[in-house]
Amino acid sequence: MFDLKTIIKAKTIDQAVKLLIENPDAKLIAGGTDVLIKLKQGKDGYARLVDIHDLEALNYIRFDDEKNILIGSGVVFSQIIQSDIIRDTIPMLCEAAKSVGGPQIRNIATMGGNICNGVPSADSAPSLFALNALLVIQREKGVRQIPIADFYKGPGRVNLNQGDVLIGFKITRDNYQGYKGCYYKYAMRNAMDIATIGCAVSLKTKNHVLVDYRIAYGVAGPVPLRCHATEQAVLHQAVSNALVDKISETVENDVNPRTSWRASRDFRMNIIKELSKRVTKEVFKRAGEKL
Repeated sequence: MFDLKTIIKAKTIDQAVKLLIENPDAKLIAGGTDVLIKLKQGKDGYARLVDIHDLEALNYIRFDDEKNILIGSGVVFSQIIQSDIIRDTIPMLCEAAKSVGGPQIRNIATMGGNICNGVPSADSAPSLFALNALLVIQREKGVRQIPIADFYKGPGRVNLNQGDVLIGFKITRDNYQGYKGCYYKYAMRNAMDIATIGCAVSLKTKNHVLVDYRIAYGVAGPVPLRCHATEQAVLHQAVSNALVDKISETVENDVNPRTSWRASRDFRMNIIKELSKRVTKEVFKRAGEKL
């Protein structure tokens, strides 16, 4: 049984903000795939909910006038998979969406919920990190935008105050145009499993030289992360197998996986290094490069 005391349906984003402020113990619910589990488990702080499920203002995938990609926080993963805009510009996000749960989960779980849950295993997070995504947050005093790297404060903790509502994601044109990318999820089962390690790579080459490189992981630390030292170490070098090996050798200095009941630190480190090779090679292939 759910120990649910109140649930209030918000009809607009502004009303959701107001309801959260008026009910300081309340939390948002959209798809509910994470919140309802916590509620059933009796976790503190989930007995009072503000429902933003099916708010049309949060359900969109479109370009703005500057060809930036805008994604509403209420978009579900099946919409990401089916979107021509996403498939044509940032297919790595489609790959991430396809790895989430099963069809039933993908039809109801939202992008916003996946990020706001704050867990390092969120499948959409590594791709959004590699794309330098901006998070658009509405609050009582207006709208703010923050880089996704500034959103995670620790395991299960994100940069949202009471009254804040994540309303969308913005991926600027200069962060996807000319780039190729890929997301790969390693899990113990082939379907419907939490990531043991998730890896996203986005890169750009010119004249067979790596001019920009981004590699991001889930479950490689307490929060999703970019490997900035590795990225800097391999810039402006010729595409080669030796470069791929260097990435694998360097990346372990950027991550801090932990031992849990699902996998040991050493096992995760091996997967991190191997995925850096596999995913980078795949993206080089997509970029028309030969190794």
